[in-house]
Amino acid sequence: MSETATIEKGKENLDRPGLQANMKTQPETIKATYRGSNKLKGKIAVITGGDSGIGRAVAVHYAREGAKVAIVYLNETEDAEETKRMVENEGSQCLNLAGDLKDYDFCNHLVEQVMNTYGSIDILVNNAATQYTQKDFTDISIEQLKETFNTNILAMIYLTQQVFPHLKEGSRIINTTSITGYRGHKELVDYSSTKGAITSFTRALSSQLAPKKILVNGVAPGPIWTPLIPSTMDNIEDFGEDTPLGRCGQPSEVAPAYVYLASEDSTYMTGQILHINGGEVIGG
Repeated sequence: MSETATIEKGKENLDRPGLQANMKTQPETIKATYRGSNKLKGKIAVITGGDSGIGRAVAVHYAREGAKVAIVYLNETEDAEETKRMVENEGSQCLNLAGDLKDYDFCNHLVEQVMNTYGSIDILVNNAATQYTQKDFTDISIEQLKETFNTNILAMIYLTQQVFPHLKEGSRIINTTSITGYRGHKELVDYSSTKGAITSFTRALSSQLAPKKILVNGVAPGPIWTPLIPSTMDNIEDFGEDTPLGRCGQPSEVAPAYVYLASEDSTYMTGQILHINGGEVIGG
């Protein structure tokens, strides 16, 4: 679809967790004009939330750049199979791994599966997340609070711990934070808090791993059109219109930042966050 395609008013409501296959206004995964140049040839990447949205776009861009990928997702099998098809269409390989990242044993299992299949891990993209809107923060239940924090930040730390022993000099860890972690969001108090924590995690871990020459960076997307939006938010016909560019972004416009952070182009960069947000001026 075009990056300026209009979201159909009142027609984009999905049940959780939200399948991209069911979206009437389909996100753009990769631009027809994107040309790979073997920036990631021979690399192995693990991408959480890789079934759809930004995660799918990263997987397809990585494949076009020569990497083999493993995508991790909860239970969105239809979307995951489409991502696998798209990756394989790029001439690469895709290992699909379904399970709950909040389960430490599953994190261990998925790392074992990747190592048994590919023999190494060079890039970890921590992208999986969930969100719930609440107009009054006092309505955030303890169950919602635990679900949001466990999914968005604790699982990220769990998996990174499991992947770390397999990383080596030159390996990359790339975390997805959000513009909400910098400016907040009045109806996403707990989600915004986890995204701020991800930024701090990225910066702290980068300092620890710098002597090992393992680079840790992040991407902070603004409003990007993915299944997370119609499955968790109301009044989405205006989604992204408050940005300086006046629209939401596409996964295809975010994923090249993950290519940069995974490639040899970013060897003098760690502990940093790239802001792909339609023109918002954000510190940090």
